[in-house]
Amino acid sequence: MEEEKEALDQCKDELKRVDHLIYVSLKYTRTCDVFKNIITRLIDAIDFALDALLRKIQEQGKIMEIPQAAKTKGELVLQHIQEEWVKEMVSLYLQFRQIDKAPFTREREYRRHVTMTCKVEGTEIKVTIDNITEYYKRTKMFVEQIEKMVREGNA
Repeated sequence: MEEEKEALDQCKDELKRVDHLIYVSLKYTRTCDVFKNIITRLIDAIDFALDALLRKIQEQGKIMEIPQAAKTKGELVLQHIQEEWVKEMVSLYLQFRQIDKAPFTREREYRRHVTMTCKVEGTEIKVTIDNITEYYKRTKMFVEQIEKMVREGNA
């Protein structure tokens, strides 16, 4: 139980940093570098949440060990939890990891409509202030639901 709590605490710390980046840093520094930092922190937050969930599943004796690889971790979570919101978040997590590694172009930096554009698996993805804020809100809700599952032992 202690390991899950520690992972969730680390997750919440990352979310606090994302909150600051979105509501303070982006307000004054509208650059793609801030977007990259936000995406990295969202990846870390989701990673910690998945770790907490997997530790709970491990504690229940359903798995032997927790994998380090992100894709394997996501697949393992999906094997044990088939809820749609978990599937969506694991998919978004893997997409964030691809966005983080992909080369990108910058448009309208230092303006309200700053855009970071990258290609992931042939699909063009545009990251803007509006959709990165939405990603943050979705991640925050995901973490709250994971915390509830871990606390209640429903993993």
